[in-house]
Amino acid sequence: MKQPARKGGLRVDPIIPPCGTRPSVPTLSGVKKVDHATRRVEIVVSPGQKKKERIDKFLAAQLEGSSRAKIQKYIEDDYVLVNGEPVRASYKISPDDKIVVSIPTSAPDFCRDKVVPEDIPLNVVYEDEYLIVVNKPPGMVTHPGHGNWAGTLANGLLYHCNKLSTLNDPFVRPGIVHRLDKDTSGLIVAAKDDVTHAGLAKQFADRTIDREYWALVWGRLSTKRGLIEAEIGRSKSDRKKFAVVEDGKFAATEYEVLKEFKFLSLVRLKLRTGRTHQIRVHLSHIGHPVFGDPTYHGRRINYGEVTPRSKQEISQLLKIINRQALHAKTLGFVHPATNSHMHFDSELPEDFAEVLARISK
Repeated sequence: MKQPARKGGLRVDPIIPPCGTRPSVPTLSGVKKVDHATRRVEIVVSPGQKKKERIDKFLAAQLEGSSRAKIQKYIEDDYVLVNGEPVRASYKISPDDKIVVSIPTSAPDFCRDKVVPEDIPLNVVYEDEYLIVVNKPPGMVTHPGHGNWAGTLANGLLYHCNKLSTLNDPFVRPGIVHRLDKDTSGLIVAAKDDVTHAGLAKQFADRTIDREYWALVWGRLSTKRGLIEAEIGRSKSDRKKFAVVEDGKFAATEYEVLKEFKFLSLVRLKLRTGRTHQIRVHLSHIGHPVFGDPTYHGRRINYGEVTPRSKQEISQLLKIINRQALHAKTLGFVHPATNSHMHFDSELPEDFAEVLARISK
């Protein structure tokens, strides 16, 4: 059996090339091993590593076919461990760090060509040669990811459009400028070319995009208008969830109560920041979870006296909506190509509208 090569005093195991491609040339960064059955990649940072480099940048350079955005997604989903612990994308590598990247078998490997176009009905609100605005239904994933490689908005967009932008990982997220959670419905814009994509992305980064969400929340808020400011990060008890934590990222959500009902309130919300699950986490944090939210305590009675009658009424409503009652209702931006101000409104989806109609009686 051929012995592993040695370079710079380090043991460097031969790299198993993905899908029969040519092997990569071992680097001085450390020991790299690839297990194709699980697509588990191990890198031991060289003892001579002096540069305090961010781990996302470091891994993007080490793993062929992986963009920095893709690496950041792996880190966010806890598929990257350093010395056995999850880290943030901003973590600075140190000599002798043992980095393990575990990519599930359902994730895209380095030889996946691209998202497959699918003939999926889309509710197109607006479209021109530069961009498209779609009213995404609940239950549709924005783009392929772990466990969801078909039936996504990106699959439908590829079939519907002749071309899509390539800035945001063209193999997995063609045209996608921003996203909505799977079970959050509402307006979303996608770009057909890179210039338009860059123009829209800058507006999102500069927080000049005009977006309003509507939500049904438990109880009655103490003030009709307010601002929720609380840092958000991974939950310490469940890494799949997010929570208000001391060492999280700053997040701010504006709210305005539109109408109050017996045990629910209709609320309009605006994001000042764009953290994952921000609205849902913030509302749950102040004791008013989004009605129906299975992740953040929205499917249990959170307000009012619990009686057999109220339990039956609430149970009937929860049968109507099996998700969070959250909808991205409006979307406004400056068109990157024409410089004109665009504004779109959308109707509430059927389940949200039916719950609202019933509690309005």
